[in-house]
Amino acid sequence: MQIYADLHIHSPFSIGTSRTMDLPALLATCRRKGIHVLGSGDALHPVWRERCMSFEGDEVNIIIVPTAEVEDQHRIHHLILMENFEACATLAQMLAPFSRNLNSSGRPRVAATGEEIATLVHSVGGLIGPAHAFTPWTSLYARYSHVAECYGKEQIDFLELGLSADTSYGACISELTGIPFLSNSDAHSPELVKIGREWNCLEVSTCSSAGVLECLRRGRVVYNAGLFPEEGKYNRTACSRCYRQFLLEEAVEDRWRCPSDGGRIKKGVADRVHELAGGEIQTRPAYHHLIPLGEIIQNVLGTSSPATQRCRNLHARFLSSLGTEIEILLERTIDELQEIDERVAEAVATLRTGDICLYPGGGGRYGTFSFEKRKGYCSHSSH
Repeated sequence: MQIYADLHIHSPFSIGTSRTMDLPALLATCRRKGIHVLGSGDALHPVWRERCMSFEGDEVNIIIVPTAEVEDQHRIHHLILMENFEACATLAQMLAPFSRNLNSSGRPRVAATGEEIATLVHSVGGLIGPAHAFTPWTSLYARYSHVAECYGKEQIDFLELGLSADTSYGACISELTGIPFLSNSDAHSPELVKIGREWNCLEVSTCSSAGVLECLRRGRVVYNAGLFPEEGKYNRTACSRCYRQFLLEEAVEDRWRCPSDGGRIKKGVADRVHELAGGEIQTRPAYHHLIPLGEIIQNVLGTSSPATQRCRNLHARFLSSLGTEIEILLERTIDELQEIDERVAEAVATLRTGDICLYPGGGGRYGTFSFEKRKGYCSHSSH
């Protein structure tokens, strides 16, 4: 059976997350979005793990897969997936001697190498891979040029692309051949525009945590779905203070300091992938570029936020009439959408063709999009 999974979020115990990140809110959002499997996030944290365990067996029709993100001694982030929360508790005990904040931070720092962490994860039956692998902060390819430089003799079980990349970015890196790609939201809020903004269609034999892990071991990712990479915060090389964007050679010439304000220039994902690319482009499962329905409605109505009452009301009309957000974006006919709102229907039709205008993000600021074609607008093209 095919299921939709978002396997990377955070709990209220992680820095920078909403205090409303509780399980009832998360599960309610998953139902509205159309997500069948949700990563628990922060499963090494004892309080959050206990809360998640209390939901096991509850008739919510959404599978919670125990997941966690840790930062190693070189500040590289790793995503961990486990079959059950008991194994997470065991892993927490194993990591405790290497971490001072394991019981206080949802995303703990561990004074160990990527290889050492991966060895422990594999010893208790878990899966591990680099989180947001290409971003210029705390990622595998920000520090290293090869997987083995981080993980040594341990194999990674997947690679998370991150919001600033899509499948085409990883497909041109030969050492990633055979490694499944994941697209996850990394959500810090339970809002509909955050949960499931990126997700994976998986072919599983059983809809369970064990079934999801077995699916990834066998590489049964049917397709990935998520933002256009240009919408990510780090897609282009840019100043982290004023967000001015630079060509790679310009950044090198300026010694990675912005001539406008002296801010640090961060190498964009697009430029970093170009450095890493080599060999034949691999054939990979499809990647569906999507934009959260709330952001589409905000763009069409011209409001300041998807959280305005006008946006929420129209969003609710679509969901009550046509089903989940994923169904609306991928499956419902344009005629059906037009019955609710013609402007939104036209925008979704444009999204499905991929013929939208994009303003790439960089330096820590998200990119933006428009459904109107004007001179000077950037359009999407595969890397």
